[in-house]
Amino acid sequence: SYNAGGSTSIIPWLRPGEPVILMGPTGAPTEVEPGETVLLAGGGVGNAVLMTMTKAFHEAGAKILYFAAYKEMGDRFFVEEIEGKSDVVVWSCDTGPGFTPNPDRPQDMTFVGNIVEAMKAYNEGKLGEVKIPLGEVDRIIAIGSNIMMNAVGQARHGVLKGVFKDDHVGIASINSPMQCMLKEICAQCQQVHTDPKTGKDTIVYSCFNQDQPIDHVNFPSLHQRLCQNSVAEKLTQQWIAHCKMHVQTDIKPV
Repeated sequence: SYNAGGSTSIIPWLRPGEPVILMGPTGAPTEVEPGETVLLAGGGVGNAVLMTMTKAFHEAGAKILYFAAYKEMGDRFFVEEIEGKSDVVVWSCDTGPGFTPNPDRPQDMTFVGNIVEAMKAYNEGKLGEVKIPLGEVDRIIAIGSNIMMNAVGQARHGVLKGVFKDDHVGIASINSPMQCMLKEICAQCQQVHTDPKTGKDTIVYSCFNQDQPIDHVNFPSLHQRLCQNSVAEKLTQQWIAHCKMHVQTDIKPV
């Protein structure tokens, strides 16, 4: 199970038939161009979103190289769904011993370390025969924590400089704070973009379109905004934990 904060810790206590209020989808559909070679970079629960994109890219005739990264061995989920429409999957985990690739998919690879290190090792042929060279990639889509997406964006100009096409598209799916969900109303989801050429800052609404040019996203600003509710979320988590101690003993989490 994944627990991002106080409210998500209630989920195991829900019962069949209990009402749950959900919101979404918000944002705009991810652009899918036919016939591209696409690199999908997923971090943790970001893989749940990318997993659904593989079908659309596959149906558009794309060649899909999927880097699926996790912090712990037990964090991986929906393995068959990720494999299903991906041409090559590179499974990486920050901690060992590392995942074991599906024996029915000899093209897949495994790596112990972070996602950028996995990309570098893949590019250098250290993980095995490279079926889809990084130099063929037309589009990169990164979804994960702001730290992970920033690392992927920076790696293209650092340890992987010169590896990708000069005209490749780099996209980050921004997980900025949300509130009204009404598109450009409350401004809670505002995100700063900094033009890498001019240094000029502009403001966009992330709930209107979550897919943003990775080189334009001001990740330090995003990180600060994501931390603004940290204290309130920690208090909520503590309060829920306190309440769980006093619920009826015959009610147990599923």
